[in-house]
Amino acid sequence: MVTVPVAIDRVQAALSALTARGETIEDEWQYVTDLEAAWRTRLEEVASARGGEPVPSHVETALERVSAEAESIEDPHRAIDWMSTLPQVALLALGEAP
Repeated sequence: MVTVPVAIDRVQAALSALTARGETIEDEWQYVTDLEAAWRTRLEEVASARGGEPVPSHVETALERVSAEAESIEDPHRAIDWMSTLPQVALLALGEAP
């Protein structure tokens, strides 16, 4: 079983992939950068607060699947949309408020 910080690290890796795709739209660069920073801060707060707490296997599986789905997105506009979707889904799966 993985811990909350490890699960969040996986989500953040997917968020990085989305950010890289979104940044290719020059007019959206600042928005993408700000959005990533805001969600990283929230995810890091949860990781820090919940320390070594284990993540149930079904939640781990769900987070892996949603992260993989996010990483498979190639369209930069869709990636930007997912930059808010992914963290919210992950936080809800972990029982946290977005």
